[in-house]
Amino acid sequence: MIKIVLAATSILLLSNLTANIFYWTLLIILLLCMAMLSLVVLTPPLCAPIMVNHLLLIDTLNMPLVILTFWISSLMILASTKIKKQANKLNFFIAMVLILNWVLIMCFISANLLTFYVFFEASLIPTLILILSWGYQPERLQAGLYLVLYTLAASLPLLIAILFIYTSSLSTSMSFPHHIPQFFCSPILSSLWWLSCILAFLVKMPIFSAHLWLPKAHVEAPVAGSMVLAGILLKLGSYGLLRLSLMFQPMNLNLNFMVSSLALWGAAITSMICLRQTDMKALIAYSSVGHMGLLTAGLMTTSFWGLQGTLLIMISHGLCSSAMFATSNMLYESSSTRSLFLTKGLMNLFPALTLWWFLFNAANMAAPPFINLLGELTLFTSAISLNLIFMAPLALCSFFTGAYSLYLYTASFHGTTPSFMFASHLFSQSNYTLLMLHFIPLTTLILNPSLIMS
Repeated sequence: MIKIVLAATSILLLSNLTANIFYWTLLIILLLCMAMLSLVVLTPPLCAPIMVNHLLLIDTLNMPLVILTFWISSLMILASTKIKKQANKLNFFIAMVLILNWVLIMCFISANLLTFYVFFEASLIPTLILILSWGYQPERLQAGLYLVLYTLAASLPLLIAILFIYTSSLSTSMSFPHHIPQFFCSPILSSLWWLSCILAFLVKMPIFSAHLWLPKAHVEAPVAGSMVLAGILLKLGSYGLLRLSLMFQPMNLNLNFMVSSLALWGAAITSMICLRQTDMKALIAYSSVGHMGLLTAGLMTTSFWGLQGTLLIMISHGLCSSAMFATSNMLYESSSTRSLFLTKGLMNLFPALTLWWFLFNAANMAAPPFINLLGELTLFTSAISLNLIFMAPLALCSFFTGAYSLYLYTASFHGTTPSFMFASHLFSQSNYTLLMLHFIPLTTLILNPSLIMS
């Protein structure tokens, strides 16, 4: 694990070099090699749970997320060729991507709850800089404000809860179970304390009713910001909720029905909202809220299948949503619009992209042979085991997920091509590589899901 940390730090130091085309390519190759090296070194049976000291921990829960971080970071750079061509603060952009990559890795491998909180909050800074510096519209300032206010307002109760944990047990280690602080002996106080612990993670995921910052951030962010936001940053919330649930295992029983109900019905509602969206990125952002709601419900059951489904959906959704944002950005660069009313009949102009768009929409609706299917089946099982009444929102989620995925595909690629649209050299070699590097893990992981399932 120390080798992985040192390698990530070394790549971070490379941001001081001059950003030319050779350095750009070298950086992408290095990050992809780090992902492959992590896959070899950090997967069982070569890797048992390792705790280097009281600050660093690697196990089967955070190992897939470390690999995903390296993978998505390389694809973020690969997708941002427009910034390279325009030389738009290129050195600064690469520095922000590498800093965010390092912060996320340190957050995932933190063994101490307090250091995890520090890196959890630190990830907000480079993300905000990406949105404000390379966003498309003046509304990016409002999107950044929403992102900061929602995150910081929900994180303050978590910091207070961590201090109570340390006062009670003199330890904030995440490697072994804890007892609830003795200050909260009554059921009501203990439930309120547990809600303050998980609120920051529920907002980060985000859960329905605390999700308004996500569509704004996605719509205004550059393609790299959208990819890291959907691919990794949302997983910080689910990972933190997962870790706290293992630290205080009985506590989820107090709130699991309430939180799961809100998450599942919220997922069904946001799936319906997707059918009314006209902006591609807004639709994909709302679909992320639905998938994260399903993940939250499965995680709150604290069952074995809920844990396995959570890990599978975290990885599969990270790859699938990142690919959809990258593809929508390709369409935006060729047509200068993301409106589903204006982008019609693209099948006639971009037949190759039609296939990719269909495949990623199929993955988004959890069609075989994608790894999303296995993850959603396990989460459905765990949610229904908690209460049979959850079959209703799960059925609505399944139906409307398929409906808005087909709507997103047909609305943009079928129909009459507008007169202002024309064929362009959209599919360069880098675009083919970008989509292929998203597609390969989505299909091959179904052959060996034990790489993710702990």
